[in-house]
Amino acid sequence: MKRIHNKSNNFVQRDGSFVRKSRFSYKRTVPLYEMLVVLLLLTGCREEVTIFLPEHVSVAQPEFTDIEGFYLLCEGNMGWNKATLDYYDYGSGDYIRNIFSYANPTVPKEMGDVGNDIGIYGSNLYCVINCSNKVDVLDKYTCRKKAQIDIPNCRFIRFYGGYAYVTSYAGPVQINPNYEQRGYVAKIDTVTMQVVDTCLVGFQPDELEIVDGKIYVANSGGYMVPNYENTVSVIDLASFKEERRIPIAINLSWVKGDSHGMLWIASRGDYYTRQSKVYAYDTRKQQLVDSIDCRVSNMWLDGDSLYLVSTEWSYVSMNNAFSYAIINTQTHEKVSDNFITDGTDKDIVIPYAVAVNPITKDIYVTDAKDYVSPGRLFCFDRYGVKKWDVRTGDIPAHFAFLGTNINEH
Repeated sequence: MKRIHNKSNNFVQRDGSFVRKSRFSYKRTVPLYEMLVVLLLLTGCREEVTIFLPEHVSVAQPEFTDIEGFYLLCEGNMGWNKATLDYYDYGSGDYIRNIFSYANPTVPKEMGDVGNDIGIYGSNLYCVINCSNKVDVLDKYTCRKKAQIDIPNCRFIRFYGGYAYVTSYAGPVQINPNYEQRGYVAKIDTVTMQVVDTCLVGFQPDELEIVDGKIYVANSGGYMVPNYENTVSVIDLASFKEERRIPIAINLSWVKGDSHGMLWIASRGDYYTRQSKVYAYDTRKQQLVDSIDCRVSNMWLDGDSLYLVSTEWSYVSMNNAFSYAIINTQTHEKVSDNFITDGTDKDIVIPYAVAVNPITKDIYVTDAKDYVSPGRLFCFDRYGVKKWDVRTGDIPAHFAFLGTNINEH
């Protein structure tokens, strides 16, 4: 016998067939005490508090794999306190905007200022909010806030062995060629949600990667124009001490580890005569083995394919240079100059971030538009043909896939 009541509770009808409801489509019952707090906030600072409701948009037909959906953290422009969290549900084909405030109606100032990274570990979703100096820990299914970890000028997060590792610029947001405050990596116990140790690294450390018992940290020196940093710090996981620094190139940003023991490291260049570039460092031989002339401002590793997008500003030409490339990490060759094959890249104003579904191989590219208004998310199939696009929060930037995949291991 069919259990029709389950279908009616968990699914909605669309185009004559039933599809699963979006994760955030239910009506949430707000406890009385929470509603009272919201009312007090609204009456106490009526001109400053805005309560946003999530917006559902149907963008695609449902599809069912081990990946249920993905979160997209939108940075929001610095100083505007506009970081937001969106979610795409594969089971319903719905894109849901601004789910954090819906799940946490009593949290003042919502997510905060500049969402800089996001990751899933265990039952939790970790959101690194840079200029609010905190990591928010949310339930990965409901997005209800469970904990907050205070880390100054925090940047990127990785996980290993029951701990979260977060890079921190440590000092204030300040352009100063003589900046004196070195950055560090914070070690967080994911049970107690407490910082249990820190390790000093170089100036303004950005992304980090964990390979064979070592943490590799890309030091940017981004505040020290024109005296950029040029090293990757190597931290031993067991002792949590910096072992050495490896000279690579100036103004480093992204670092990804592949299955061949290679680190792929991005340099932003200096925005004048030295353009951005990708470097390959062999962690087994402990040497820099290759550099590839390929513009990069964001990258995503999927198998042996390194996807790159770039919006590179030049103070010489006073223009942006755009690119959508793929590097084969096995051969170290650029195999595509533009993975968008149908000409719709012309619809993207400021390509800002890229991600790839590890199962379907759909490609996602975000558009930051003018950096101060809502951005856009574009979905392409594995062949680079556009499937759909949708409005997002401001400066859509950081992805975390939800389900049985490498992002949760």
